[in-house]
Amino acid sequence: MTDETTHARIDRMVKGSPVLLFMKGTPLFPQCGFSSRAVAILQHLNVEFDSVDVLQDQGVRQGIKAYSDWPTIPQLYVNGEFVGGSDIMMEMYESGELAQMFEKPAAA
Repeated sequence: MTDETTHARIDRMVKGSPVLLFMKGTPLFPQCGFSSRAVAILQHLNVEFDSVDVLQDQGVRQGIKAYSDWPTIPQLYVNGEFVGGSDIMMEMYESGELAQMFEKPAAA
């Protein structure tokens, strides 16, 4: 259960970054294989992205799951929209769908 302030804080993070990855660890030092794979996919596509280390904030770690109604981390958001976790990112990467998502001009 998350409180409104955590939800509002997550909402600001998501809407404040064109590409945002909630992950365990940092892009330089991912703390789980799924987060590592998510970072590798974005880096392979040469996508600039911001990240939030959920291990540093227990409120965000639980709150992001409620925010997206998605039970696992990492979670990727593009232009404020939830894309998915590392398995979905991998499927979209392999189909070319993820690359297409980043070819579109970012919403102003």
